[in-house]
Amino acid sequence: MKDMTPSSSQQRLHHVALGSGDVERLAAFYARTFGLAELRRFLTAEGVLRSIWLDLGGVILMIEHTDEPPRRVDGVGAGPFLLAFQVSPAERWQIEGALERAGVAIESRTGFTSYARDPDNNRFAFSHYPDPGVPR
Repeated sequence: MKDMTPSSSQQRLHHVALGSGDVERLAAFYARTFGLAELRRFLTAEGVLRSIWLDLGGVILMIEHTDEPPRRVDGVGAGPFLLAFQVSPAERWQIEGALERAGVAIESRTGFTSYARDPDNNRFAFSHYPDPGVPR
């Protein structure tokens, strides 16, 4: 396959998009959990909220309205199946505590990463790999 990458540009991820029946709720969850700043809001021609964009440190997390029902993916599924956020070891335990106090279950843990689900049942993780940090 021919290399189609322009030689003068460095490729990087521009955005990740999640569909949700409740854009406001899902955007608020990610903003609150990971301290993401809101970049923009978009409305439909009728003035209804269509999407909210959040800043992921140079990558945009786009929460887009959909009428499709949420789908649950367990383990490794076809296509996207996990959002993983980089955190420090101390942040990991702070986020875990805040989620647990909010009634969000931590599904599993490894030595570096914690896994949970957002309000739309999307699986997400927060990880400090390869920094082992301080044991809990």
